[in-house]
Amino acid sequence: MRYIALGCASLFLWVATAKAEWLEVSGDHFVIYSDQSEKVVTRFAERLERFHGAMAHLFVKSQNKPGPSNRVTVFVVSSSAKVRKVTGTQNRFVSGIYIPRAGSSVAVIPRIGGASTYELSGETILYHEYAHHFMIAGLTDRTYPRWFTEGFAEFFAGVRFKDDGSVLLGAPATHRFAELVYAPEVPILRFLDFDGGASEKKFTYDSFYGQSWLLFHYLQMGSGRKGQLSEYQRLLATGRSALQAAEGAFGDFTQLEKDMDAYMRQRRINVINIDGAGLTIAPITVRKLRPGEAAMMPIMIESKVGVSREEALGLVPDARKVAALHRDDPAVLSALAEAEFDAGNDDAAIAAADAALAIDPKNINAHLQKGYALANKVESGVLPKESWKDVRGQFIKANAAENDHPVPLVRFYLSYLNQGERPTENAIDGLEWAMQLAPFDASLRWLVAQQMISDERYQDAIQVLGPLAYSPHPGEYTDVARELLKKVEAELDEGQRASPVSPAVE
Repeated sequence: MRYIALGCASLFLWVATAKAEWLEVSGDHFVIYSDQSEKVVTRFAERLERFHGAMAHLFVKSQNKPGPSNRVTVFVVSSSAKVRKVTGTQNRFVSGIYIPRAGSSVAVIPRIGGASTYELSGETILYHEYAHHFMIAGLTDRTYPRWFTEGFAEFFAGVRFKDDGSVLLGAPATHRFAELVYAPEVPILRFLDFDGGASEKKFTYDSFYGQSWLLFHYLQMGSGRKGQLSEYQRLLATGRSALQAAEGAFGDFTQLEKDMDAYMRQRRINVINIDGAGLTIAPITVRKLRPGEAAMMPIMIESKVGVSREEALGLVPDARKVAALHRDDPAVLSALAEAEFDAGNDDAAIAAADAALAIDPKNINAHLQKGYALANKVESGVLPKESWKDVRGQFIKANAAENDHPVPLVRFYLSYLNQGERPTENAIDGLEWAMQLAPFDASLRWLVAQQMISDERYQDAIQVLGPLAYSPHPGEYTDVARELLKKVEAELDEGQRASPVSPAVE
């Protein structure tokens, strides 16, 4: 697993002592792990699939079934406090998290149901984040100002499901009402700027998300400014700055604020009704987890969210105890392999992965953990450089086990770089296909862009770098991507050969 900073203690005690049965509830686009009742979790899965189907119907998006590992995995824990513990955050406003990653996008939310419509529940957060996921994965790779992307997500986060199977999109975001009434308002110029003031230091909670929903909904569904949202997007596409595009499309900002206030005071607003008859939802499948899987679940949650090396060392003893009691369960053994690898125990990880594969030769996680451990042994010098061919062979096996899993494609490509060789055209093609499968993964996008620059495909690189360089949610690649993008654009404009950049190795 890729490590992320968390700072949380082991979850073993808070779940291992529970008596409730853990379920795996699966649809075409989501797989949910929860110890709530089958009825509750199944209905939740149906809502998620209907939500995806309604958005796909609205945007006339083809319904291509993703590979098993390209679904979003949702872990349901006992409370918002448990979510914060898993993620290591002290922010009391966090009620759920979503981490978009190639082949392992995960969400962690509190127990399903029970929240007021005026609260920001974990389920609402999941709808918000999945709207981001849907936008990036299927609608556009262009970048938009922060208010637009958050307004888009909030527009869909208020989704309502009717008993007849229809779905209401653009319903009032009641979970933002208190924010709009009581939280400090973001000044309009800062709000409409590209990052919405995110780069400025803030010490209080403001109404940015509520304002984003309000403006997006007003422009999308209100009657007074028809065509302005499309004009705004057109101006952005022609190179206007966020404020220039806003002024060109919306006109006077003071009047815009007054109109937004008037729109908020309306007693009724328009919504989009997607008839359930037009939605084709695949059957939801339910599987009770085996005893070993259930016992390993708290460790799996931590591993999939991400752990530091220190935290991984704390998880390994628990993982070994569970595995010792369930030696015939491939899921348990592959989870042990992951815990061992995260803790830096490569040989133990390989042994556990081999044990899992002896029972289930197509266990994708076991294939990946064995590949990671083999690669680590070659990188550290324990195995000779010639062993990179064995690493490639292992990821070829992983690719055969799940053809559209992006990680084997990425790791096959990286094996050449780590060996000091130019990747083959087949490896480069595989890397770019991996980005098509997971366009939301920033590290993968960065890798593709650098290979394109190395191959002097500057226009392609500019297209790929844009979402990184101008993301309204700055991340570890934002600043360096922006600098690299400027360099490529300048050298392309001058008709000069850009300096090759050596792709980073994760």
